[in-house]
Amino acid sequence: MKHNKLIRDKIIDIINSKNEYAITHVASEGEYKIKLREKLLEEVNEFLKDENKEEMADIFEVLNLICKSKEWGMEDVENLRKEKAEKRGSFDKRIILDET
Repeated sequence: MKHNKLIRDKIIDIINSKNEYAITHVASEGEYKIKLREKLLEEVNEFLKDENKEEMADIFEVLNLICKSKEWGMEDVENLRKEKAEKRGSFDKRIILDET
């Protein structure tokens, strides 16, 4: 079965432990960035189907790796989130814009 997707580092060990065989390669920097974006969409879609903490943790893992690949510190991103929330607000009040 063909997959062509980014997998967690220990999945190969899990496949091998089942006496199955996996063909893999290590992504180039460019391919890795593309596959991280694809993985983010995959994980978000899984969360939308089944809203649970495990799926949210998968999203956080991918977001962390995207930040790492771009050399963005998670603390810097969190500070930016806080700054934007202070300037423009958050989404806590559940306000829906119907028209302008």
